[in-house]
Amino acid sequence: MDRQVTIVKCVVWDLDNTLWNGTLSEDGEVTLFEGLREVIEQLDHRGILQSVASKNDHDHAWAKLEELGVAEYFLLPRISWGPKSDSVREIAERLNFAQNTIAFIDDQPAERAEVTFHLPEVRCYDAGQALSLPGLPEFSPAASTVDSRRRREMYKAGFERDVARSDYSGPDEDFLRSLELTMTIGKAGDEELSRVEELTLRTSQMNATGVHYSDATLRGLLADPAHEVLVVTMSDRFGTHGAVGIVLLEKLTEAWHVKLLATSCRVVSWGAGATILNWLCDQAARAGVHLVADFRRTERNRMMEIAYRFAGFTDQDCACKSAILHAPEIEGTERLHLEPSRQPASSTVTVIAKDIEEAPATA
Repeated sequence: MDRQVTIVKCVVWDLDNTLWNGTLSEDGEVTLFEGLREVIEQLDHRGILQSVASKNDHDHAWAKLEELGVAEYFLLPRISWGPKSDSVREIAERLNFAQNTIAFIDDQPAERAEVTFHLPEVRCYDAGQALSLPGLPEFSPAASTVDSRRRREMYKAGFERDVARSDYSGPDEDFLRSLELTMTIGKAGDEELSRVEELTLRTSQMNATGVHYSDATLRGLLADPAHEVLVVTMSDRFGTHGAVGIVLLEKLTEAWHVKLLATSCRVVSWGAGATILNWLCDQAARAGVHLVADFRRTERNRMMEIAYRFAGFTDQDCACKSAILHAPEIEGTERLHLEPSRQPASSTVTVIAKDIEEAPATA
């Protein structure tokens, strides 16, 4: 996929004369424009979230969306009489999405202009373009995955977790235990490959290098017995988090080379990154090898560096680093080192994983 095309992660819809035909406060009875239900369903299937920014009475408008059978598709609706730029900004912030991944669609040029003035990175579309949205490249992710098809449900469950957390008065560690978190780490198969590729594209804050691995590259690594392509999923009592992390690992005799570690920012607060590193360190200690991890600073991945440092990775030179000199080094990449020791199991996350096999004898 052309990396110059930034995929839209959320579409914010106006209602009157955009989603439905008519003005609710004046006409009372309104109907969805023909074909828009299919557009909404298509975008949802592709993992593009949808919300509402409308100047209307909230209860009346939401009841109408429920009556029309589409309310379930809209997260974080902002239905009030305030500026729509405020509504769009609040939605982006609540989702933790960059503004250039938000699309706003409205029939009124003045409303689009108001949003553009205050939020210049948000992409605005006239209501007349609504039926054509699924055909535009920015609304066409490279692949439709299991996780993308259920992204809306995962975000809904996430909001329920947030409410539970705000209502919980005890220590954070006790709350995490109450979630009954389970992490599964396993080798990627055909079904998981597209999820792994998607994570390398979508994850920026907790991405150790910012490098995108294509489907062809990932398949090549899967076929190589010296490499592990691991996908990490999480679930809890509220539901699944889906695929939340990837580890690309080359197994050599003296060291394991962590070429990429990336986790979704959605699960940072649940300790996903630390849990993966804890498990990886324990696996390496069991195998009697050092760990060498690639890290390349980007504008957004400071948290990933902190995770590595907290786990004990340093800039220390070690003879084991010579074992990975064959691996091409991307400009700006540092190679962090750790001599691992056995690690206790997490007190808040149950990890289900098979042991990593040792390096092939020919390595």
